[in-house]
Amino acid sequence: MTTKPEMTAADIAKAVAGGKMSARDATEAALARIKQHDGVLNSFTDLTADRARAKARAIDADIAAGKEVGPLAGVPFAVKNLFDVAGLPTRAGSKINRDLAPAKRDATLIERMEAAGAVLVGALNMGEYAYDFTGENVHDGPSRNPHDTTRMTGGSSGGSGSAVGGALVPIALGSDTNGSIRVPSSFCGIFGLKPTYGRLSRARSFPFVASLDHLGPFARSAADLALAYDAMQGPDADDAACTTRGLEPTVPLLANPISDLRIAIAGGHFQKNVFPEAVEAVSRVAKALGVTKIVDVPEASRARAAAYVITTTEGASLHLDRLRKRPNDFDPAVRDRLIAGAMVPAPLVDRAQKFRRWYRAQLAEIFKSVDVLIAPATPCTAPKLGQVNFTLDGVELPVRANIGIHTQPISFIGLPVVAVPVPLEPLPIGVQIIAAPWREDIALRVAHALEQMGVVSAPSPRGL
Repeated sequence: MTTKPEMTAADIAKAVAGGKMSARDATEAALARIKQHDGVLNSFTDLTADRARAKARAIDADIAAGKEVGPLAGVPFAVKNLFDVAGLPTRAGSKINRDLAPAKRDATLIERMEAAGAVLVGALNMGEYAYDFTGENVHDGPSRNPHDTTRMTGGSSGGSGSAVGGALVPIALGSDTNGSIRVPSSFCGIFGLKPTYGRLSRARSFPFVASLDHLGPFARSAADLALAYDAMQGPDADDAACTTRGLEPTVPLLANPISDLRIAIAGGHFQKNVFPEAVEAVSRVAKALGVTKIVDVPEASRARAAAYVITTTEGASLHLDRLRKRPNDFDPAVRDRLIAGAMVPAPLVDRAQKFRRWYRAQLAEIFKSVDVLIAPATPCTAPKLGQVNFTLDGVELPVRANIGIHTQPISFIGLPVVAVPVPLEPLPIGVQIIAAPWREDIALRVAHALEQMGVVSAPSPRGL
């Protein structure tokens, strides 16, 4: 038995554990697909083929010896290149970081994925220092959309979206500060999970905005998201923000009925600034779930503005020394926004943080009467590579700054979200399934139910 691009991680793990396929075969199949298609997609920046083959051989040896293997046995995966990978400099999409010494240890989430049997095959392209919504990188070139290679993947986890959307690997890991998991999920037609802030360890990953950064998985099914998420859960003293909550597995709950859940459509801000395809996607999801209730999320536009203030100032603080010493080695678009962030007056940052506390309390109140909110993931399907502007509600706006118009008000207060792909023609688009803090299980249940209904799915790559 050999892997096929449409095989899920769960399919592969079951076949490997059952002796119907070797981990080596699964690994070689992924490496062959990468070799065949990544010249077009440009999703990978580094391959770890020797390491992957060694890991696969070890898994096959364990199976031959009758040892237990993990729930992701033999499953190939890849990570955004801001994750530390032992032996590689952690480039974080930048030119400057390539001068760093190779990482001595893997990021915690890589260690946990491999402890569950997964096989790391490489590191993935991304927007410089994660300050990007397009998937375009001036140093490594743009990652390309697997459904139309003239279009953006979304960012900053663009290589992660491209690799999973293009079926090069069944699972990839990325980061989400203001939408960098949900935007590529939407444009590339795949599932993505931004967990609750602090739920998954960020240890040994390159930061962007410490108070907003999340790490999480991409996959081609809700079940695969849950498998990866469960494998990565757990406290980690190496990340000060990581929760001390114990494991709360979601896989056993995935098929539970959703009829008891109180689901509503996010109103106000989330029903403005949308193209027809975003309206259609939310409508399809709401109709399938029998949802008509609309709940206004107060001051969501202001939340987005406050997220911008915190992002640019924290990002500027992180990079201040690099800006002083090597300004010409930055992507100019990133450099200029970081310099601007360094000049934001402190009272504005203080106001943004105070507003953040108020906004979090407002959403907590909403989640007393609602279990799930539905909202667009992006205002449109994937724009053309290099596209500078688009028109939202009759106003011409810059693409790069406004792709995350519906994701930023959610990550601003760290809520868990599953982005689900609605396979519209000619391009897919995502919808956010938003839950209360620590209720990833609910968001994943709804995503799985929608998948079982046939309303959401990851389409086969159309551009390869």
